[in-house]
Amino acid sequence: MPSFDISSEVDHQEVTNAMDQAAREVGTRFDFRDTNSSAELGDGTITIRSMSEDRLRAVRQVVEEKLVRRKVSLKAIDWGTIEPASGGTVRQVATIVAGINSDKAREVNKFVKGLGLKGVQTQTKGEEVRVMA
Repeated sequence: MPSFDISSEVDHQEVTNAMDQAAREVGTRFDFRDTNSSAELGDGTITIRSMSEDRLRAVRQVVEEKLVRRKVSLKAIDWGTIEPASGGTVRQVATIVAGINSDKAREVNKFVKGLGLKGVQTQTKGEEVRVMA
């Protein structure tokens, strides 16, 4: 019985490399001087800070550019809202999404069943969906 798994994985080493490059660029670029801008990688999160929303958007653009260059899909990054932080700065936190959540797994199951293929079954196993013929 042939089968295959549908999953969503992020290469954390590439995310770390991209964030190191982004932090280095934010620290050395002339237009980020005296703006208190930073890009940091936490445990499954990316936090960016700056003095204004305009500079924050520029930091986000640098981070996204580095992630794309390292072949990390931006679909794996869930950006939160821009919120005020201490010291008159603004902050934005992004979550790195790994795996398929239960809602998305249900969508995949419904889609496969809707194809009407004879004898095809789906099974959700944790953060992946197995399709069997």
